[in-house]
Amino acid sequence: MSESSQNEYSRSRLARESEAALNRLVETFDENPAAMEYFYDLFRRVYCRGEELPGSGVRVGTTCIHVPDELIYAVGARPVRLCNGSYHYDQIGADFMPAKSCPLVRATLGALLSEDRVPRAGKLDLIVNPTSCDQKKKASAAIAAMGHAVYDLELPNGKDSEAARVYWQRSVRDLAVRLSQLTGQRLKRNRLAEAMALVRRAEAAFRALDRLRERVPSVILGKDAFLVTNAFFFDEIERWTEAVEALNRELEERAAGDFAAAQLRAPRILFTGSPPVFPNLKLPLLIEEAGGVVVADETCSANRMLNGMAASDEWLLNDMVDALADKYLKPCTCPIFTHNDDRLRRLLDLARRFLADGVVYQTLAGCQVYDMEQRSVSEHLKREGIPMLYIETDYSPDDAGQLSTRVEAFIESINARKKVHA
Repeated sequence: MSESSQNEYSRSRLARESEAALNRLVETFDENPAAMEYFYDLFRRVYCRGEELPGSGVRVGTTCIHVPDELIYAVGARPVRLCNGSYHYDQIGADFMPAKSCPLVRATLGALLSEDRVPRAGKLDLIVNPTSCDQKKKASAAIAAMGHAVYDLELPNGKDSEAARVYWQRSVRDLAVRLSQLTGQRLKRNRLAEAMALVRRAEAAFRALDRLRERVPSVILGKDAFLVTNAFFFDEIERWTEAVEALNRELEERAAGDFAAAQLRAPRILFTGSPPVFPNLKLPLLIEEAGGVVVADETCSANRMLNGMAASDEWLLNDMVDALADKYLKPCTCPIFTHNDDRLRRLLDLARRFLADGVVYQTLAGCQVYDMEQRSVSEHLKREGIPMLYIETDYSPDDAGQLSTRVEAFIESINARKKVHA
């Protein structure tokens, strides 16, 4: 990208939106980890200056965490997650999407419709769109109408039966065939084993970061943890893993020195619901600006994305592919499934493990599956004595003042409750 083009982009609405979000992330808080500079600089280059992503070759866009990245790497391609948090792209998508549709889906389609889509991943040779929620299912036809090649990765409605498992395994095997046709590289055991090891190292780095977030006092704020996982959407996986490992080493040093990223008595918040995707990190930021600290999450833009790890002692290719299929289905707590007791158990386990004082449940307006589950989640947490704040929002900045008031009141109620219990 030429210097004149970069200057022109830097004056765009998306660049200004991204710069405002990033400046708030960096400048509002003191003593950010030095290792976070890698991630701050990455988002500054990609979102604020519009630099192209490094690397070349076949690019496969993905719209959900159910797409096995290992299969894409194993055939010589590179995955790029397309989920988008830009209000600018949301407004573009709103021109042809229903008013009550999910802003994440609208923003994703708005970005795909834009000629200068950011992150600048170049031409997408294929977009793999899992048939998760109804809106993503219907988005497939819209994406194809824009001229993109689309592959619908079919998901079962449930995950508990053997029939669902077999159905999903067949879907993943069919995807492997399609990816091989795309790149012209045959899927081989050794290539798949290497790809699984590559992703497993990234997941191990994330799990180490997740364990460090258990520390009391907190050694890292949630706003940084979300930025780290959002970078996994588009960064080169080896560089991302090395950057997270460097961050973990710094956080270990912080922990050994009893460093506190937030006040010792800061309410510890578990975040769940619709995913925070850059630059729309307004709710996690509001929580921490109000004096809380997001110590854990159950979302598809962070914990749920990298928490599972696949291993296979079966060295037949189909068995390895089936092991990957199981990894992307069985542990998943996405509300798209008809029965989701796993999610309730998972939330309670996270609340206990991270010593959460409360839960903030975000639903993006128009996201029906998360909206429908919030009542059962609230009742489940209430029985366990865990307060929950439910917030419905979108990508617009217009409700920031109202949300700030509600978040501050929730944080104050937790503080008052802790004083009574003390």
